Amino acid sequence: MTNFAPYDEPVWGSDVMVDVLRRLGLRYVALNPGSSFRGLHDSLVNYGGDEITMIECPHEKIAMGVAHGYAKATGETMAVILHDLVGLLHGAMGVYYAYIDRTPVLVLGGSGPGDHARRRPNIDWIHSANVQGQAVRAYTKWDHEPRSLASVPTVLARAHRIAREEPRGPVYVALDAGLQEDRVETPVPLDDLERLAAVPSRLAPEPEALRELARRLCAAQRPVMVLGYPGRDPASFDVLVQLASEVGIGAVETHWRLNFPNRHPLNVTGSEALEQTDCLLFVDVKDMGKATQKLESTTRRITSRLPAGCQVLDLGFNDVGISSWSEDYAELVATDVQVTADTAVALPLLLEECRAVLATESAERQTSRASWRAQLQQLHDDTWGRWREQASNDADASPVSTARLAAEVWEVVKEHDWVLTAGTAADWALRTWDFDRPHRHPGKQLGTATQIGISLGVALAHKGSGRLVVDLQPDGDLMFDVGALWVAARYELPLLVVMFNNRAYYNDWAHQERLARQRGTPLERANIGMAIATPEPDFAAIARGFGWWAEGPVTDPAEVRDAVRKAAEHVHGTGRPALVDVVCQMK
Repeated sequence: MTNFAPYDEPVWGSDVMVDVLRRLGLRYVALNPGSSFRGLHDSLVNYGGDEITMIECPHEKIAMGVAHGYAKATGETMAVILHDLVGLLHGAMGVYYAYIDRTPVLVLGGSGPGDHARRRPNIDWIHSANVQGQAVRAYTKWDHEPRSLASVPTVLARAHRIAREEPRGPVYVALDAGLQEDRVETPVPLDDLERLAAVPSRLAPEPEALRELARRLCAAQRPVMVLGYPGRDPASFDVLVQLASEVGIGAVETHWRLNFPNRHPLNVTGSEALEQTDCLLFVDVKDMGKATQKLESTTRRITSRLPAGCQVLDLGFNDVGISSWSEDYAELVATDVQVTADTAVALPLLLEECRAVLATESAERQTSRASWRAQLQQLHDDTWGRWREQASNDADASPVSTARLAAEVWEVVKEHDWVLTAGTAADWALRTWDFDRPHRHPGKQLGTATQIGISLGVALAHKGSGRLVVDLQPDGDLMFDVGALWVAARYELPLLVVMFNNRAYYNDWAHQERLARQRGTPLERANIGMAIATPEPDFAAIARGFGWWAEGPVTDPAEVRDAVRKAAEHVHGTGRPALVDVVCQMK
């Protein structure tokens, strides 16, 4: 794209807005075009000289997904522009998912004009709201609508600052169409913009509370930790390994971020370590229940996995930023010690406190600690052995088993410096691949209709890095946003999509089967409203129609690896996307 800047000083209000966005360091803005921000659009293209790259998307939710994925992968804020009220409502689900996933997205909207005399008949009225931010106020950290051009810099600076303050999240600023299209009569100073937008220091722990937590953790005979979001800071990955290794703590992943290497012998995810622990440490966990409870899905009966008398320790944000609307914080779990802090600051301090305790312990205590480490390693080995046996039993199934899909893709992926985007093929990638560095995976998807958009953002974040970005893509998810494939082709994103195609919305199908068994209704009718069949989408043909290299459908497990290798070679050699459609077992 050719740089084009016809004038150097701001002439229009939207020029000032672009100057602010540039000074805030934004590299990308995702959007689906809309007339309510036509002024800002023109200024981004012609006054900004392409300094902020515009990512055109076929739907506002996809635009939000791109920004979400980019922010997860980089830790940097990305901007999205949503067309007045209707575009905001289209993108609202994406805003909500960015909120519960703690990702810093600067959501901008055109609004109004607020001056009724300047509104076009009908269209500007039905697309305007009295308080536009009300539509997303319950699931953004902050929203505002500046009423003068002079207030735009401070409002945008504050928004950008709040989005990046931990715990991070989306913010929304509506930019009045009239302000965008007014001429600049008085210069708007931007001298203090960087200072206004500077993020304050991180939340540090209260020293004595952290010391008490360290004492209890080191005194425990069988400590285990559950990991939520500490991996948002890449440095925490290695600190957590040191903490686990030196103290002898089992690590259980929630996969909201990549926090701990999956093949490390102290990673006991999927084992019964929680049933054996006498001291559980939550590390930056919002939902304390999911990892520590057993669910009988049909009856919704929940029981704790923790033994009676187990101490519960907590290190994280606790009630900081808690929502009064969304219940994403889940059930409150009783704790013995809670330390409120940003784990990026607190974990290195906790490691030092633990080292001080360990330096004074007896030989007998050291022997006991070594024994628990050995038990944890045995739990790890047994769990991986069980997974290998399960994978082997289904290895020759056709359509392809999920375990075989993950294993065949791994045989290709491991030859590259790779990144897995959002989906894990029902966790089989986590049981097969080697997640050895924090950049390997920004964290899992958040449910159907979130994965392809987030994957685009992750691929954008790694564009030009030489890394192979891999998306194990469910068919149901892609059916929501199939137009997203155009974005990857248009912006030449290095994305390898391998379809995890079971031709069904299987998660919900399984729920219907459970209820059929409970209620005695016909099991064979559980597929109604669940199958993606008659006709089965030809995802390879669809991808080729959007300019992708594509192959499939593949049903023979023996053919998966070669097809994926050819696709990976295309992505690695050209930097452009490729798709392999693999038809898989239902479960």
